[in-house]
Amino acid sequence: MDKPYSQACENNKLPILEKIRPYLTEVMFVLEVGSGTGQHAACFATALPHLTWQCSDLAVNHAGILMWSEDSDARNLPAPLTLDLASTPWPVAEVPAIYTANTLHIVSETLVQAFFDEVRQHLATGGLLMIYGPFNYNGQFTSPSNKDFDSFLRSRDPHSGIRNIEWICSLATQAELVLLEDYTMPANNRLLIFKRQ
Repeated sequence: MDKPYSQACENNKLPILEKIRPYLTEVMFVLEVGSGTGQHAACFATALPHLTWQCSDLAVNHAGILMWSEDSDARNLPAPLTLDLASTPWPVAEVPAIYTANTLHIVSETLVQAFFDEVRQHLATGGLLMIYGPFNYNGQFTSPSNKDFDSFLRSRDPHSGIRNIEWICSLATQAELVLLEDYTMPANNRLLIFKRQ
């Protein structure tokens, strides 16, 4: 198979890395939920050699993730774990940090809730949750392009769609998380940094 490629990942990986790097200076392990093509993992693991970057995704995506891992020569990228938000429990114990990008608007609201339920189970006290993607504020799209993107998502799957930040924060509160930062990112995206109380 050809190595999977996302232009969006190439565009946003360095801006994301710039924001998350200061939070990870003393973190030794990050679980990435929904690693997709593996491009973020290859970039971040190479830039942060002191930690283990653990990919996870549906089994169908593992071959592509492994291609990016192997081409990166990073020694801190173990084989991806099989993780399906529709199945519990997650295949990890307690972890100090969780990262996910462009996932919560792809899956259903039920699976977003399941994600936060599992975060509560597996994120250590004082641990970090980092979420990248588009969000609505006060029920409003932040740009015409996000509105068009939401329509596209719902045309493919009516259970998907851009989530309201207020709902995400309420789920985070239930998972004993506090919002540390809400960063404005390129292409009308956001980077949310939460900490487990």
